[in-house]
Amino acid sequence: MNRRLLLSLAAGSTALLLGGCASQNIANYAGQQPTLDLQQYFNGTLDAYGVFTDRSGAVVKRFTVVMQCSWDGDDGVLDEDFTYSDGTKQKRIWRLKKTGEGRFVGRADDVVGEALGESRGNAFHWTYTLSLPVDGRPIEVQFDDWMYLMTDKVMLNKAAMSKFGVRLGEVTLSFSKR
Repeated sequence: MNRRLLLSLAAGSTALLLGGCASQNIANYAGQQPTLDLQQYFNGTLDAYGVFTDRSGAVVKRFTVVMQCSWDGDDGVLDEDFTYSDGTKQKRIWRLKKTGEGRFVGRADDVVGEALGESRGNAFHWTYTLSLPVDGRPIEVQFDDWMYLMTDKVMLNKAAMSKFGVRLGEVTLSFSKR
């Protein structure tokens, strides 16, 4: 192998190793306040305001969401109505199930398989694959989704979107509980 190829491989391996070390851990938020009770926060009506940014950080889409949320024991429904800046609308209904202390499983029609989530302190982290329509056909995109309770009424959300491990962009939202 030539020297340039070896240097490229070494740089790529180092980037992968450092990228793996940089991921967050939900346990780091265990002592953070205010404590997020997912069943309490996502209960009633919430408004959300968000943007989708591409890899360069440019805003590609703006949107608002009105959520009607309810729980029956460990089973929750988050009924989301999206309105995008171009006037299009979308509905997603999440069905959540609390499976243990701070642990949740979620399903929605456009979620491939199950969303797995965990809550500690003021944070909630979930991962899932979403089937998104792109140019008239569905594309499966992975989400690494983090929510942070700021006050009893406000939560911030940042979700990284990727495909085949390549970062496509981010979704950033602020939730406001009525």
